[in-house]
Amino acid sequence: MRKFVQEMTAKVLGGEGVCFDEALKMINIDEKDMESLEALFEGANKIREKFVGKKVDLCAIVNGKSGKCSENCKYCAQSAHYNTNVKEYPLLEHEEILPKALEAEAKGVTRFSIVTSGRGISNEELRKLTEIYRKLKKETKLELCASHGIISYEQAQSLKESGVSTYHHNLETSRRYYPNICTTHTYEDRINTIKNAQKAGLHICCGGIIGMGETPEDRVMMFFDIKELGARSVPINILNPIKGTPLENRKVLSPIEILKTIAVSRYILPKAYIRYAGGRTALGEKQIQGFKAGVNAALVGDYLTTVGNKIEEDKQMIRQVGLEV
Repeated sequence: MRKFVQEMTAKVLGGEGVCFDEALKMINIDEKDMESLEALFEGANKIREKFVGKKVDLCAIVNGKSGKCSENCKYCAQSAHYNTNVKEYPLLEHEEILPKALEAEAKGVTRFSIVTSGRGISNEELRKLTEIYRKLKKETKLELCASHGIISYEQAQSLKESGVSTYHHNLETSRRYYPNICTTHTYEDRINTIKNAQKAGLHICCGGIIGMGETPEDRVMMFFDIKELGARSVPINILNPIKGTPLENRKVLSPIEILKTIAVSRYILPKAYIRYAGGRTALGEKQIQGFKAGVNAALVGDYLTTVGNKIEEDKQMIRQVGLEV
């Protein structure tokens, strides 16, 4: 298996892509086969170095509107279908968002996103949001990203015109496993939103959540769908089981399983920002290993309903492995 991994590394470094079966073979490496795993992690690191260099992209988010979401995504604390005691509030004002953006910028973050709960946004919310983005564009040097659920082409156009450069919308899992996770909207709804954003000229940030009961094959399927969509930023979330959601008793993935998934995503998406996102504390002390196994971006600070890493700790970890912020 080690030789096979080395052959795949040479293939990608030579400018070719791995096929589905090759990626599947790598993600299924036995956790006890340390030689092959080391080859996989080293290979992902070499691929990252060749295609995207040493710079690590940092982004931060603000939970701009919380709770009362009409959708029934089984992992989410903000769904109105579950009792999770999550804090609920309407869309924040510009005066509440600006300090968070300035704080992130002062700590070395280059991208900032407002994230809102809900299936999508109303016309009034869009009006308020575009006004906020226009002000943030003038008041900071941050690259502005947006995450507002399912949107139309016209809404995407408005966001682009207000200064947003990237739209975030995850696939979450594979097409075949998706109905096990959400039934209030479809996988195709998500694909269409991404295409609407692209048509409006926005870059795409699109990833998913691992550890929701899907198979390794589902993860590979998801990464190939993301590749086909041309996403330049790929956040990988690890399920953080939240009490009150249908996935509250789901066992958290092992660190090796998480790192394998990250590494294989790099083989499939050699030129993307493979981004550490929510739930990475499941790696514990092995978080640093992700930066040696293909990761070259991170969502820093706190997340939507869970606590993340301190930004300075992340920057220290990045420098420790010889990468640059």
